[in-house]
Amino acid sequence: MTDITAADAFPLGDRTVNRLGYGAMQLAGPGVFGPPKDRTAALAVLREAVASGVNHIDTSDYYGPHVTNQLIREALRPYPGDLAIVTKVGAVRGSDASWKPAMAPADLARAVQDNLRNLGVDVLHAVNLRVMGRVHEPSEGSIEEPFTALAELQRQGLIRHLGLSNVTSAQVAEARGIAAVVCVQNFYNLAHRADDALIDELADMGIAYVPFFPLGGFAPLQSSTLSDVAGALGATPMQVALAWLLHRAPNILLIPGTSSVGHLHENLDAARLELSDEVLATLDAIGEKNGR
Repeated sequence: MTDITAADAFPLGDRTVNRLGYGAMQLAGPGVFGPPKDRTAALAVLREAVASGVNHIDTSDYYGPHVTNQLIREALRPYPGDLAIVTKVGAVRGSDASWKPAMAPADLARAVQDNLRNLGVDVLHAVNLRVMGRVHEPSEGSIEEPFTALAELQRQGLIRHLGLSNVTSAQVAEARGIAAVVCVQNFYNLAHRADDALIDELADMGIAYVPFFPLGGFAPLQSSTLSDVAGALGATPMQVALAWLLHRAPNILLIPGTSSVGHLHENLDAARLELSDEVLATLDAIGEKNGR
């Protein structure tokens, strides 16, 4: 079994977590909607992740909706004392599986209660405000009202820590003027590197950066350069892509998702990969070719 502590750890609020975590989105049905194809397999993946040293799980009650949180509760409760479950609010699902913004204070309060109930906890470790923006890319605009509403729920003792998702540097600054921010979750990977400056900015502030779609998401990373590097290292392209992210900055926490135990172990094996300066330069060129 891979020792994922080889990839080091980083603070996520008042807990320090291993930098290789797990994203639960893929446990729901197709389109992140409805129940999993194989419920037994989904529960097995969650249990194996924690048994392998994962102590940071990313989820949301709008995955399913409700499905992933209920699976996490069934698989892992009572929860290990070191497990940090991070969830997101700011959207709801339509009956047609659509994603709809839900940023009003009443919407956010309802979403927090849904997460508490379906995870079976009294306090949520961390809640990210998911700003819809341009779906997977942020757009400027004030987030004062919704983030203030979450800060009030934090003051009520329902949330331990606050984070942000799909935001700009200016929005991070605005939020930090309201309450402490422990993590930012944005779209970032080897080929999509618009957040390079933001990652470094957050590292200086001790704030975790959690890339969503670290393996490309709905459009998996494809690069002949990546494949060639992986072949030379005796690894898969996805393992190399994860290892590159671990090398990119110490505040990056990874949450690759899968519904397969075998694929889970493949992802976690990225912790063992050493990338030379020459390999890192070759991989960096992929982002430069894509305009970062």
